[in-house]
This record gives sequence, C-alpha cells and structure tokens, in this order.
Amino acid sequence: MTTRLLCIAIVVASSVSCGMPQGASSPPPAGTGSPIASSSATAPIPDRGYPPTRADALVETLHGAKVEDPYRWLEDVKSPEVRSWMDAQDGFARKKIDSLPLTKELEKRFDELLYIEQKGSPWRRGKRWFWFERGARQEKDVLYWKEGKKGERRVLLDPNTWSKDGTVSLGSFFVSPSGKLVAYQVNANSADEARLEFVDIGSGKKLDSDTIEGAKYTWDLGWSKDESSVYYTWVPEPGAVPTADRPGYAEIRSHKLGTDPKKDPTVHAKTGDPTTFTYATSSLDGRFLFYVVRHGWVSRDVWFLDQDKPGSKWQPLVVGKKANYFPFAYGGRMYVRTDEGAPNYRVFYVDPAKPAREAWTEIIPEHPKQAMDGVRLIGGRLVVSYLDDVKTRIEIRTTGGKLEREVALPGIGAASLSGHPDDDDAYMSFTSFTVPNEIYETSIKKGGLTLYTKVEVPFDKGPYVVEQIFATSKDGTRVPAFVVRRKDAPKDGSSPALLYGYGGYGVTVGPTFWGSVVPWWERGGTLVVANLRGGGEYGEAWHKAGMRLKKQNVIDDFHAVAEALIAGGYTKSDRLAIRGASNGGLLVSAAMTQRPDLYRAVLCGVPLTDMVRYHLVGAGKTWIEEFGTP
Repeated sequence: MTTRLLCIAIVVASSVSCGMPQGASSPPPAGTGSPIASSSATAPIPDRGYPPTRADALVETLHGAKVEDPYRWLEDVKSPEVRSWMDAQDGFARKKIDSLPLTKELEKRFDELLYIEQKGSPWRRGKRWFWFERGARQEKDVLYWKEGKKGERRVLLDPNTWSKDGTVSLGSFFVSPSGKLVAYQVNANSADEARLEFVDIGSGKKLDSDTIEGAKYTWDLGWSKDESSVYYTWVPEPGAVPTADRPGYAEIRSHKLGTDPKKDPTVHAKTGDPTTFTYATSSLDGRFLFYVVRHGWVSRDVWFLDQDKPGSKWQPLVVGKKANYFPFAYGGRMYVRTDEGAPNYRVFYVDPAKPAREAWTEIIPEHPKQAMDGVRLIGGRLVVSYLDDVKTRIEIRTTGGKLEREVALPGIGAASLSGHPDDDDAYMSFTSFTVPNEIYETSIKKGGLTLYTKVEVPFDKGPYVVEQIFATSKDGTRVPAFVVRRKDAPKDGSSPALLYGYGGYGVTVGPTFWGSVVPWWERGGTLVVANLRGGGEYGEAWHKAGMRLKKQNVIDDFHAVAEALIAGGYTKSDRLAIRGASNGGLLVSAAMTQRPDLYRAVLCGVPLTDMVRYHLVGAGKTWIEEFGTP
C-alpha cells in the first residue's frame, strides 16, 4: 500500500504542478515562476495549511562562515516531539492526496499495474532448482524450490506469512552450493536491522538454535566446503556503539551449525574505520573463501582461503591498491574483474598457487569506450556484459578470454544472463522502458532464445517511442538521456515532462520498465531518464567525475539535459518536473536551488540535503569517499 501511495503522490504532484488537464488544480501564485521562488528570504512563504515547524535560534561557524541550523532538533527521530511532527506532516499529506480528484482513479490503475503475477529466472544448486514468484495480490516475493527441473514446486520462504501487518521481510539470502541449506536475513518491524536464520531445505525445518542476531551487514556470506559452517558479518546491536561508527565495528565471524551463536569466534576483526564495509563470500564449488574490505564505492581489499588445502591460512589477493576488485572462481580457476589501470574494467586470470599481483594474467583487456558491467562463469564460458551508451551488450568468451560470439538480444534495453558454471542451459532476463521483464531460455554454446516467462502488464506499448538524446554539459561533456513519450506528442514544448536523475556511487540507471510511470504516459506525460556523471554508465572515470569536489558536474549535467529537452521542443520549463531520491534527492534539491527558473515541480525523496552533518547519521561515514569530509 505504501508503494501505491508513493506512486499516486508522484503522478498527482507532477500532474498538478505541470498543468496537466486531468484533475488539475490552481497553479502557484502569479509571479512565483517556480514552486520554490517564494522560499527566498525576501518573499514570505504562502500559508498552505502545513502543520507548524518549530525553528530554533541555532547558529554554527563552519569554515569561518556563520550557518543557521534551526531544524536540527528534527534529527532526533526517537524524540516524542519529532514523532508527533512526523505524524502531523504525514496526516496532512495523506489528507491532501485523498482529496484530489485523480486519487481514486490512480489507485485503481496502480492496482492493475503493480499487483500482477511475476516469476524470476531459476537457478540451480546441486540437483535442486530455485526461483522467486509473486502472486497478483501478494506484497512480497516467495522463494520456491524443486528437486530437478521436473520436480514438484514447493514453498521455501514466504515472507507474506511472517507477520499480519507486513512489517517483517526477507533480506539477503544464500543457498548453499549443494542446495541443502539456505541462510537468510529477516528484517523485522520495517527496520534495516536483521537477524540471520537457517532452514534445512529438504525437510523445511528451521534451525532455531542457529538464529544469529546482529546480521545487519550480512549482505553476502561464505560457506565452508562441507557446509557445516558459515562466515558472516556481525555488528554490535544498536546503541552499543555510536550509530555513525557501527560499520567500523563490523567483524567477520564463523558459525558452526548446531552451536551457540553467542560463542562464534571472530575470524577477521573490526577495521575500526567507519568508512568501510566488510563481508565474506565463497565460490560456488565451495573451494575458495573470500574476505573483502570495501572502502566506500571506490576501492576494495581482498583476502582468500583455499579450503581444499587442510591447514591453509588466509592470504592477501590484493591489498592497498586503491581500486575495485571483484573475484570469482570455480573448478580451481580464479578470476578478478578490476578497474585498476582500466576505468572501464578488465579481467585477469589468477593462479591460486601464485596469487601475487604481479603474477596475474590479463585475459580480457579494457574496452576503449564501453564499461564492462559484469562477468560470470556459465556453461564453461565467461559471459561478459558491457554498456554501449547505457544499453546492454553481451559477449561469450572462452575461459582464456577468447571471443566466441556476441549474444543477440530481443531488442535495445537492459539484459543479463544467469546460469550454472557447469550447465550449457542459461536464462536471459530482458527489459526496456516499454517492455516489462521477459525471461528467455538459451544455450551458451549455440545461442537462440525461447520465451520462458514474461510479466503480463496491462499496458499497450504501441503508442510510445523511446529515443536517446545527448546533451552538452557546461564543460563540454556529452551526457546521454532516454526520452519516453507518445509517438504523436508534438515537439512544440506543450508536453509535460518528468526528468529523473541519480548520478552517484557508480550506479547505472539503465533502460528498464517502470510500471509506476505508466499513468503519467497515459495522461500525455513524457519520461526522461538522465545518465549523469557520478554513475557507472561509462565506467569508473565517469563515476569519479561526479564525486567529491566534482559533484557540481552532476548538477550541471542535469541542467544540460533539461535545457536540451526544452531546446528540442519536448517540453518547456513551466511544464518540467524533476524527480530524485537519496543521492538523487541531493541532486534535485541542488538543481532546484541553483536553477529555480528551469523547473516547475520537484519530487524529492529521502534526500541528502545537510552535507555538513550527513556523516553523523546512520551509516553516513561510509559515504565520505563519495562526498568528501564535511
């Protein structure tokens, strides 16, 4: 229900602010020019009935400048006063949304679009197969399994049954290499704190004595070769250490099934550095364990343990190189994908007997223009994914790196291949802005695509067209953006447009289907997705060009796309809404502040807007590598 309400708020807010005919309300007062123009110090803010917010006389001197911070009291989310303020604001927003003439109509349409049957790609562990499904009226995905491809379908994990109010959910999960056991995170009370639980898959029995608390950061997990133990990330409970420092207290522990988790030994001690995340993982054949220390989103240190050698000790694979390293292994062969000396990434083969960095062999060089988005072992081959101007391109290569063929995709969009290192059969997931997710069966050696399943969304893609445009940013950088609009939409600036951006953490915003935007299209709206610096669309150099002291590049890119849309007749400034969340919320907040003349409406979700205190909240210190030290 929360997702549906958010979608309604997005469509209604954009529709109202951009002057769309259905359900339109009165525009902002004449002369404001934009929704934020009245927020200046010289213009009073109109009384729109919002619940009052107390302003304190708090002033700090930062780098020689006096900075007012009247709302710092709102940082204390456990305060009764803050909770009361949040409830009042929430009640006001819900009342406003419920009173709008579009709301009931949108509720019905979102039910049709979001509450639909879905099925994911299957994967094999041992002789067992696993996959996710979600029924038309279910809020959460259900994990299923069966013995062999033709076995009977059985429920393994159904988080829809874990609580009556839906506040308990499934986090990360880890099926053991043989398919015998599953470990999984449980998030209770809609919180991101997590415990780790275990189930014996064959019997369906939960191993209650093995439940582990403090598994908030167990986003990956390593299995011992015999699957009798796991290596996981443990962190002290909330309040035991300063919240902002918790990541630095995380440690890798080993748990032997059937023993008391409170006595689990520490395998790798805390780093003491709150800007790091640590985790353990294992190769699919169970031979290698990897221990990774991640420094923000720009570098990783890696150690490994060969479990086939009794008495072997952890040894460094690569440490202190200030680059990203992603190891993977199977059948005694080890590989590393890295951006070291190659911002578009390359792949090395590593002899486990000679793991020193200088002994690595490059088998797939860096592409001069396209970022290597990922690589995995399937069917005895390396499956390599690239981003060609943000669109997916996939190659099949030998384990020595020799190119065999390029995979034919169903269209221009985002795709990925999944499968087992020993199996020629694989599954391709494909989507685009106008194509909901489709899954195809394919052969790694021979190719070909046979439809396995697809999401049936009540949506006709016929009237719509997807275009890719390129804007020129302030410093001359070429910035891509996707435009999704009606084919018959005039290019006279009259169409309302919703411009989305993120631009951070090396995250790629690809051409995927957004069911929540369909009602916007159906009312004549245009969707624009900008691929800004700070993301991963063109590799690590593109990411770093939008980090720290270069963050302004991201905002300049966003402005450039907006101006290109206007110049191209797709929209005009008083019909242009912008949307972003989290790091994207920072983006649209800054864009709104710098260019209030360029945007009519701003949809700003969970933003980072206090960049001198962000490191004091939650895991904010892990973001210092991305944004800099306040």
